[in-house]
Amino acid sequence: MAKKKKALDLIPTTYVATINALKERIRTAQIKASLGVNEKLLELYWDIGKTIVEKQRQEGWGAKIIERMAKDLRVSFPKMTGLSSRNLLYMKQFFEAYPDSAITQQPVAQIPWGHNVILMDRFRDVTKRLWYAHKTIENGWSREVLETWIDSDLYSRQGKAITNFHSTMPKPQSDLANEILKDPYHFDFLPMKEDADERAIEEGLVTHMQHLLTELGIGFAFIGRQFKVEVDGEEFLIDLLFYHYKLRRFIVVELKNTAFKPEYAGKMAFYLAAVNASLKHRDDEPAIGMILCRSGKRLVIEYALTESKKSIGVATYKTKVVESLPEKLKDSLPSVEQLEAKLSTKKGQSKKKNTQ
Repeated sequence: MAKKKKALDLIPTTYVATINALKERIRTAQIKASLGVNEKLLELYWDIGKTIVEKQRQEGWGAKIIERMAKDLRVSFPKMTGLSSRNLLYMKQFFEAYPDSAITQQPVAQIPWGHNVILMDRFRDVTKRLWYAHKTIENGWSREVLETWIDSDLYSRQGKAITNFHSTMPKPQSDLANEILKDPYHFDFLPMKEDADERAIEEGLVTHMQHLLTELGIGFAFIGRQFKVEVDGEEFLIDLLFYHYKLRRFIVVELKNTAFKPEYAGKMAFYLAAVNASLKHRDDEPAIGMILCRSGKRLVIEYALTESKKSIGVATYKTKVVESLPEKLKDSLPSVEQLEAKLSTKKGQSKKKNTQ
């Protein structure tokens, strides 16, 4: 009897009224949440978090009371998930991160609770949380995809390529074009020796096209590799050609396994002129060039792009560096020439089928 009385003494006098009020809010929110309104559920979680914070400040509620609160709420709402003491602490953290009462106007109210938990676990910086929340809404990321982009530090890479877009394109197109480029690009799905030639890297990117398009981001459509453009009867080959449906522009990609050199910008300007002349539809915007290099000095790149009238961006890329292959494997792997011969055969077969 004494032990029971002692346990009751630990519960603040306002606890019963508070827990009953929360139960009523939960019942009301459940009706709205049953209609699939994520926003209302997050508003409820924010409200519970606010209550916990206020009681801790005013009456010194501790961890034991939160554990008791979780237990009582689960008894009253046995079919409702998310009422563990751990989740109540996340609700407290949710309110502390976004204390403004207009929580429904924040992007975090438009993404699922599980996504918010990831963002709270991974970042103290609210600016980063909101940035990833915006990207989640924009691209429809699952939790797994969100974590993948966080692991690759997309926040620090997005829009970091060096470009001349602001001087060659009108706003807001220049801002959007800058936003789609990253620096560096992570081609970790591509195991390559440090001294691998550009054609081998290019072949690897095409082989892993799904991974490449994921890293490039939403909006890129692959047109071709070693794409031929003809100028005055002479053929020229573009490493990789894409079309971006949001920008409504062709994107010419040149891959270099070296540091950036100023002459790369001149060659890219030539390719862009050729693409605009031979491929650009009257409803398309002028093509954009993207030069991907192993490294580059900012001032050298900026000087090279300053006088160009063509829209060009320069970024670096990283592959998964591997040591030399074991001798046993070397003989079993096809050479670049063999791969190209195989591709040519497949193209020939495809053309034959199409003419039948």
